[in-house]
Amino acid sequence: MSSLSDRYVETTLRRLPARQRSDIERELRASIADAVDDRLEAGADPDEAETAVLTELGDPDRLAAGFADRPLQLIGPRLYLDYLRLLTTLLATVVPAVAAAVGFVRGVEEDSVVTVVGDTLGAAVTTAVHIAVWTTVLFAIIERTPALRRLPGRSWTPDALPAAPPSRRARWGELVAESLAFVLVTAFILLSPVVSTERDAQGDPVGVLSPWFWETGLVWVFVALGAVLLGFSFARYYLRWSLALTLAGALVTVVNAVALVWAAATDRILNPAFVTAAEWPADAARWINIGLIVIALGTLLSAVTEAFGRSRRR
Repeated sequence: MSSLSDRYVETTLRRLPARQRSDIERELRASIADAVDDRLEAGADPDEAETAVLTELGDPDRLAAGFADRPLQLIGPRLYLDYLRLLTTLLATVVPAVAAAVGFVRGVEEDSVVTVVGDTLGAAVTTAVHIAVWTTVLFAIIERTPALRRLPGRSWTPDALPAAPPSRRARWGELVAESLAFVLVTAFILLSPVVSTERDAQGDPVGVLSPWFWETGLVWVFVALGAVLLGFSFARYYLRWSLALTLAGALVTVVNAVALVWAAATDRILNPAFVTAAEWPADAARWINIGLIVIALGTLLSAVTEAFGRSRRR
């Protein structure tokens, strides 16, 4: 054989396990020689015949992968659906949970709102990247490990079909309830400085909420977060499900809950002047803050559970 065919065979063999090389070398050399002879008998030029045969055989690395039964894709079709399901479930559940934990810790440490939101979003993005990378690496290793590839796969039965989602009428009722709650809470927040059951010495109303919200302008941040969250509820009603929509909605819920936890944990919710004017018990403000933290954590748990349920149904 010429140096061209020798180089082709050697390039193919170096990609193969040592135990396979001798047999495949004999088979490949014989195959090339027979194909070249057939072309020579048909009247082809020797150099052109050899080049044509090697061209038909194709990339030697691809040929070696076929001999070794080694996949050339990152995740093959047999594992792709399991890979996608696991990745979707982890992203929809772990990312919001980690973001909530980081935001809660930053809130308890009495960091600024910018720090709390920034660290929360940063933790969410970092966690999502790690989940995507390491899940892909795990399945790529399984795909390329013969012993693992031969493990029996999970057989599908109709029992694996997703549960029927709530009816459209039920989801519309939930959307109306969320919209009404947003309007009432927003009205309470914005009207609290001028509508109050208590008055100061000058006869001016004493707001229930801390003036700190208006002094810092964060009242508009809280209202905007609520509006964005309501917008995602409308998007889930009118648009088809997608992982991006689920993650975005879950993260907005996390940011809302973390902001509320931070404000309650740092005692920035109630106006001390209102508590004094209303003659509430000394521990009233503390218990109200604890109640708000419990509500926020319940909202987080509900968001994670809903995201997990949606990812499983889809």
